[in-house]
Amino acid sequence: MDMKLELVAVPVSDPDASIAFYRDKAGFVLDHDHKVNDDIRFVQLTPPGSACSIALGKGVSQKEPGSVEGLQVVVSDIEEARAVLADGGVAVSEVQDFPWGRFVFFSDPDGNGWAVQQIVTPG
Repeated sequence: MDMKLELVAVPVSDPDASIAFYRDKAGFVLDHDHKVNDDIRFVQLTPPGSACSIALGKGVSQKEPGSVEGLQVVVSDIEEARAVLADGGVAVSEVQDFPWGRFVFFSDPDGNGWAVQQIVTPG
C-alpha cells in the first residue's frame, strides 16, 4: 500500500496576502480558493512540479500563523531556483553549501520557514 504525502497545512494570518506571496512571488499554482462559510476558507497552492500542496486559509489550522518550520522543496538547480524566487520578489538567502546539499532559505509573510535544496551526490 502506498502512502503519499500530498497536503501540508501552513498557518497564516491573511489568506489574501499569502496567496499573493505564494502565487505571485514564489510561483506556486493556485489550485483552489473556496470560502465554505464565514469561518472556513480553504486555499490550496502547489509548488511547480510538486506532488504535494500546501493548504492555508481561515479555519484550516489551529497552529499560530508563522509557526511552521522545515518546509522543504527539492530542485535540480539551486542557482536557478534562487534567481526565480529573487526575481519574483521573495527575500531569499544566498546559496549555502553543506555536505548534504546546496540550499537557499526564505519565509512567507507570517514567518513560516522554507528550505530549497539541490541534492548533491557525493563523489
